Amino acid sequence: MALEKELETFRSKLSELNAAHEGKFALIHGEDVIDVFSSYDDAIKSGYSKFGLEPFLVKRIHAVEQVQFISRFVDPCPDGRAQ
Repeated sequence: MALEKELETFRSKLSELNAAHEGKFALIHGEDVIDVFSSYDDAIKSGYSKFGLEPFLVKRIHAVEQVQFISRFVDPCPDGRAQ
């Protein structure tokens, strides 16, 4: 699975990261937390600069992760018009 190692690293380091950096963004490559950034954009730019097209993870640091559900299945309105 893609980014499995990075997700495992994030989970194992979450308590340390959360204590000092809640709400910021962690840049993770393999088993290493490379750095922590105030913005998602800065973390992504740094990841591409350091790793190019190699896999890396940028994830927001929160003690409790908010679950988001996005459906790709959208039924049209019965009369065919968009809502």
